[in-house]
Amino acid sequence: MSEWRIVLAMAACGLITFLIRLSFIAGARWLPNNPRFQALLRYVPPAVLAALIAPELFMREGEFALGLDNLRLFAGLAAIAVAVYLRNVLATIAAGMLVLWLLQWLV
Repeated sequence: MSEWRIVLAMAACGLITFLIRLSFIAGARWLPNNPRFQALLRYVPPAVLAALIAPELFMREGEFALGLDNLRLFAGLAAIAVAVYLRNVLATIAAGMLVLWLLQWLV
C-alpha cells in the first residue's frame, strides 16, 4: 500500500470518527427531554463500562474462563468489593491492580 493511500485511509477514518461524534452532539436537540428518558440515560455509562470490562475478566484466549486459574476474575471481584464499600474510583482501580499483581507474583 502506497504512502498516500495510508494517509488517505487515516484521514477518512478521522473524518468518520468526527462525524459520528458530531451526530450525537448535533442530534441532541431532537432527543426527548422528559424525566423518564433522562433516567434511562443514567444507565448508559455503567453498561458501556461493563461491556468493556467483562471480556477482560471472563475471556482468555478467546474462550470463556471461570476456573481458579483466572487471576483477573479474582482481581475483578476484589475491585467490585472495594467499589461497593468505598465508592472511590481510584481506590477501586488500585485495589484491582494490586490484587492482580499479588496473585501473579504468588502463582
